[in-house]
Amino acid sequence: MDVDSGDPDVGRVREAAAAADWNTVREVLEARPESEGLTELLWAVGDTAGVERWITGVLEAEPDAALPRLVAGIRHLSWGWEARTGARAKDVTRAQFELFHSRLRTAEKWLYEAAEREPLWSSPWYCLQTTGRGLEVGQVVARRRFEATVRRDPQHLEAHQQQLQQVCDKWGGSHEEMHAFARASAFGAPGGTLLGQLVAIAHIEEWLSLDPGADAAYMRLAEVTNSLREAADHSYRHPDFVRRGAWLQVLNTFALAFSLAGERDSARECFRATEGRVTKFPWYYLDGSDPAAAYRKQRAAAGR
Repeated sequence: MDVDSGDPDVGRVREAAAAADWNTVREVLEARPESEGLTELLWAVGDTAGVERWITGVLEAEPDAALPRLVAGIRHLSWGWEARTGARAKDVTRAQFELFHSRLRTAEKWLYEAAEREPLWSSPWYCLQTTGRGLEVGQVVARRRFEATVRRDPQHLEAHQQQLQQVCDKWGGSHEEMHAFARASAFGAPGGTLLGQLVAIAHIEEWLSLDPGADAAYMRLAEVTNSLREAADHSYRHPDFVRRGAWLQVLNTFALAFSLAGERDSARECFRATEGRVTKFPWYYLDGSDPAAAYRKQRAAAGR
């Protein structure tokens, strides 16, 4: 299970956050351009328990600095979703929802302050996309937040992933809107783009929405397999594709999509490229407790 995409700074910043070592956290984050994997580093800090306690002192000591506010925002964002848990809405208690929304509102306060201090940063707006989904700000506001992110970073993969979720049927959109957004984003970007992953995610999302039997039949439709091949050709198969940022997650996503579609040769190609390195997304859709086991099972079925 690859928890850091091979980036040593992920583990370093996570350890610093757990130790309340703000100087190291700041050093690692400031050294990383937003377009070169900063999002993963921010989540490594945001997902670390206890950050909400020590970041308060940093905010007081640096009242004009944007970075502490960004860190406080993403921690409260992550902390909020922890309170909600991954359960279906009907299984989440009222108390959990109240705590969830309270933490997300605190996150929004810090994120807006970070955006005001650094108007060229894309990260606060990307985080606001996620808080907005939890607070159910609606499609119009959600779209504005997405557009604010991509104005600053047009190929921000995580921002596109969030917007894809926003237009999914389960979040108030539709399958048609989801697929249209995925294709427009992927093929509107230059060849070799990581955004080709969106096409695969969209098909996986529709597969998840269907009953057993209908889900397998959907993934084996000629239009679905052709769509996946076309996206692969424009993405990781393109000569301009570079293994940077979330490339490993992109290959894992196509590996799952092609496996579900019964495209063994294409799936095997992806498994070979990942070299046994498993990303939690998307394999937790098949096995939430052991994504690596799901990966191994599908890899074996593909004959790798």
